[in-house]
Amino acid sequence: MKASDLFVRSLEQEGVKYIFGVPGEENLDLLESLRPSSIQLILTRHEQAAGFMAATYGRLTGKVGVCLATLGPGATNLVTAAAYAQLGAMPILMISGQKPIKKSKQGRFQIIDVVEMMKPITKFTRQVVHGNSIPVLIREAVRVAQEERPGAVHLELPEDIAAEECTATPYEVKHARRPHADEAVIDRAVALIRAAKMPLVLIGAGANRNRTCRALSQWVDKAGLYFFNTQMGKGVVDERHPRFLGTAALSSKDYLHCAIDRADLIINVGHDVIEKPPFFMEEGGSKVIHINYFSAQVDEVYFPQLEVVGDIAWSIDELTARLEKEKHWDFDYFKRIKNEVEIHVEEKSKDAHFPVLPQHLVAQVRNAMPDDGIITLDNGIYKIWFARNYKSYATNAVLLDNALATMGAGLPSAMAAKIVYPEKKVMAICGDGGFMMNSQELETAVRLKLDLVVLILRDDAYGMIKWKQAGMGFKDFGLDYGNPDFVKYAEAYGAMGHRLETTDQLAGFFKTCLDAPGIHLVEVPVDYSENQKVLIEELNAITCIL
Repeated sequence: MKASDLFVRSLEQEGVKYIFGVPGEENLDLLESLRPSSIQLILTRHEQAAGFMAATYGRLTGKVGVCLATLGPGATNLVTAAAYAQLGAMPILMISGQKPIKKSKQGRFQIIDVVEMMKPITKFTRQVVHGNSIPVLIREAVRVAQEERPGAVHLELPEDIAAEECTATPYEVKHARRPHADEAVIDRAVALIRAAKMPLVLIGAGANRNRTCRALSQWVDKAGLYFFNTQMGKGVVDERHPRFLGTAALSSKDYLHCAIDRADLIINVGHDVIEKPPFFMEEGGSKVIHINYFSAQVDEVYFPQLEVVGDIAWSIDELTARLEKEKHWDFDYFKRIKNEVEIHVEEKSKDAHFPVLPQHLVAQVRNAMPDDGIITLDNGIYKIWFARNYKSYATNAVLLDNALATMGAGLPSAMAAKIVYPEKKVMAICGDGGFMMNSQELETAVRLKLDLVVLILRDDAYGMIKWKQAGMGFKDFGLDYGNPDFVKYAEAYGAMGHRLETTDQLAGFFKTCLDAPGIHLVEVPVDYSENQKVLIEELNAITCIL
């Protein structure tokens, strides 16, 4: 068969359902092979958005998300999405085209070494040099992308290779079981946990897998342990749990960190140093047990005393079988910290000040979203407010990026979430800066007939950087901009636009837009004056004496 047909057949064999992308002339053989296939091509308006959608698909399903671009500028537009998936541990396969490699008639026009460019930001990158190598390359790329730790892989398919005849057939997909931790290491972990007086569980992004969510929920219930999570570990265990302390949205100096600092043992499940540190280790401080699929990456602030390396769910199940609640554990201080966290989360949540305060906005979004509803956060100061104040009731109900922390991913991520879970309510929450980086995907969302709410938090500036600028004592400079009329902007794409005029309208807007079909963009003026008071001055004044 033709090599491009073999390529598509191999993707079908891997269970690929969607390809997100912007094809170019070097992809036309592949595009023609896709036309009669079972794979749905989702045409986007920018390759970066296609990459974000593929990465989110991978994050939600555990299967490789696939995106497509042409050579040169198409491939370079995938770089940010590649880094997003690689740092965020999301399985993604990027396919790019290339000019003929056997005989060129256009010199070096549009040609850069894409494979070499992708090396630092992928787990695997290859150029296809013969059609018969396609099955093995796709099987290996998908395997590498999906195995722990998941990430980005890339294949370059030159147009003359795509058009040639070949005789190979797709490889059979076989799945390997993950190795288990050594029994002796489990015994040592049990001994450390039993010996502790105030053990505390940390749940990180690596624990955000279906089997692990079940195992962790059972463990914290049986052992009676208190726990907290990182930003990308939100929802692994229902955050309404009576022993949930909160999310480490900051690395230090939050109410939650009073409990972290008092704990004599931190059981760190699925954390990855790629994510912003939830705490800093110090010599002579709390002991740390590292439970993950892979060994710890040691640095100045993370050097665990014990590593339990292997399938996380199996490790947790073993701990559950061997551990009961120890009578000498003393969690009275954790109880007081939990109460303190809840009090401060509630502050200003009912304040109907206009423009809207972040605390009130978060509370209104939480009230509006169903238990299994999904919010996707772009990057800005509001991400910290949502991480701290918004309780996630289910796994992957809060999608945010605390690894690359790129702007522009909020809307594409929400679109992918709606494609994967069409029955769930989905809301993209974006700053005006991040939204405009991929706002053209409104057209894609309308064309796909998605039902989606897009919340735009408007402050006419790069608010996170302004906050940092002020905190460093610098003058306000270089970070303000203008914005379009977002209501008209939405309507120009065939979406529905809404502008908040009073804070009292929020609840009604959310209910109306979440229940109605189509794309609804809601512009919300936001007041970030609380940033300095709450996130700097108030937290710096914490003494942790309760």
